[in-house]
Amino acid sequence: MRDVTTAQPLDVQPTPLALLLLGREADPRSERGVECPGDLPSPSDPDLVERARAAKEKLGDKVFVLGHHYQRDEVIQFADVTGDSFKLARDAAARPEAEYIVFCGVHFMAESADILTTDDQAVVLPDLAAGCSMADMATAEQVAECWDVLTEAGVADRVVPVSYMNSSADIKAFTGRHGGTICTSSNAKRALEWAFEQGEKILFLPDQHLGRNTAVRDMGMSLDDCVLYNPHKPNGGLTAEQLRDAKMILWRGHCSVHGRFSVESVEDVRARMPGVNVLVHPECKHEVVAAADYVGSTEYIIKALEAAPAGSKWAIGTELNLVRRLANRFAAEDKEIVFLDKTVCFCSTMNRIDLPHLVWTLESLAEGKLVNRIEVDPETEKYAKLALERMLALP
Repeated sequence: MRDVTTAQPLDVQPTPLALLLLGREADPRSERGVECPGDLPSPSDPDLVERARAAKEKLGDKVFVLGHHYQRDEVIQFADVTGDSFKLARDAAARPEAEYIVFCGVHFMAESADILTTDDQAVVLPDLAAGCSMADMATAEQVAECWDVLTEAGVADRVVPVSYMNSSADIKAFTGRHGGTICTSSNAKRALEWAFEQGEKILFLPDQHLGRNTAVRDMGMSLDDCVLYNPHKPNGGLTAEQLRDAKMILWRGHCSVHGRFSVESVEDVRARMPGVNVLVHPECKHEVVAAADYVGSTEYIIKALEAAPAGSKWAIGTELNLVRRLANRFAAEDKEIVFLDKTVCFCSTMNRIDLPHLVWTLESLAEGKLVNRIEVDPETEKYAKLALERMLALP
């Protein structure tokens, strides 16, 4: 046996990456804007692009590929349309001739597409593990328990649920059953206005930040009008009096990517880039939204940068794949676009849809094998669709 007490120490020199991870070194490249040492790896098989192209060509009009803005470039190149979750679901519904809808996004998005498409169409998610941490923060059991708490407090009959599009089919169905509507980050204000026409209070699911920002920033309410319901605490951590006094009952959920941005991020980028415009998504924390110059959905962000003058500088607070794509797109117009935070952060679940999974999906479909179909049961679909239709009816 080797005597470890007398063994000579190994001459091991830590690598630059190891020093970086240990916090002993800094990497100036992490402040370049939209690149980082921990970038996503390229597909290992150089033939994957050609295989995807061949399978998609073989399928022809039978397949319709949807690509969310946060997807990798290697996947987006095969998308027939790109957009946010609701736009893509509506695009799928507008293509009834497509037998297969391949949704390059996350699980709740594929559910929404299944709800809005016909029974003859199959919605496919290339990787079933592509979920959404925010959507997972509100389960059907937790929300049912919350409604019981509201009932016991004597306020349920005055509460209208409004659920963000980024929620499961179960939560959308709950919303439909209780007279509520769905909203997107683009129409959240109108959805809240409608809900207040139906009742006195709103239960906003599952993103607390979008609910708070819309109520306070866009509708003139105060932070005191909002209370935070924590499903992991008895009675949500709230008293009956707090529930009776509140106008907005916010679910304790958030986006793990947008939640990373801070006021310090805003201050730092302003110091590094004089004259920069800070543009953030409303899923960011309230103090970040208050410190920004512009706030809007992914579609708003894209349109704002399209309309921006040449030579302008922008720091964007949303998912990195989109920011980097926009930075590359507008570089020729001399628009400087950087990621708001120095710490680069991809949406880990969005990035599960990679080229190998897409190739496997398309080749399987081309061979007549239906894989990873997402199906919402008829009862859930009925009420979820009712909530979605209420949103579609909003002026």
